[in-house]
Amino acid sequence: MGKRRYCMPDPSAAVTDELLRQHIERGSRVIDLGCGDGRLLCQLRDNHDCFVQGIELDIDGILGSLARGLPIIRADLDQGLTGIPDQGFDYAVLSQTLQQVRHPSTVLAEMMRIATRALVVVPNFAHWKVRRQVVLEGRAPVTEALPYEWYNTPNLHFMSMRDFRDLTAQLDFQIAEEIPIIGSRPRPGAFAANLRAESLFYVVERRQK
Repeated sequence: MGKRRYCMPDPSAAVTDELLRQHIERGSRVIDLGCGDGRLLCQLRDNHDCFVQGIELDIDGILGSLARGLPIIRADLDQGLTGIPDQGFDYAVLSQTLQQVRHPSTVLAEMMRIATRALVVVPNFAHWKVRRQVVLEGRAPVTEALPYEWYNTPNLHFMSMRDFRDLTAQLDFQIAEEIPIIGSRPRPGAFAANLRAESLFYVVERRQK
């Protein structure tokens, strides 16, 4: 299998980075799964006094993280996170990566094993532009948020807001917060979000017994 590219280009990266920072308490322990060049971790370390750890597969991302002086582990998320201890972190971040791994449910379960909260950003494949291209044009969708052709996309799975809710319920986790990102702006509680959101931000926790 060829090299998988974690951290796909995200037109709303600045928006999602800000959402992530807002939901991470100062001084927290943060692990970013698919951290790319470490942009977010660098901000958390330098401006948020966080203890940070990056996981990345792509060599260019690893070199970028090392250039920022970040601790980085080269690992394939589909091979598990067995080297990371239980509850070793306060937050596990997975931004625009869940749809690229072979076993999303396993990766999400591992996130909840190693951290108290999972912060997840995913593209919404139920966006109206995606639906329009499939129904009216009969073609695999290409949009600003999903810029790849069918033959070179790193995405292996296609999910919507409802699909992610179902996955967390099956794993017996709870969604503490759900924020649709519409027009590169966070829109909590937006009307018809599953139709309008280009991407979605989630805070996932263990279900209270």
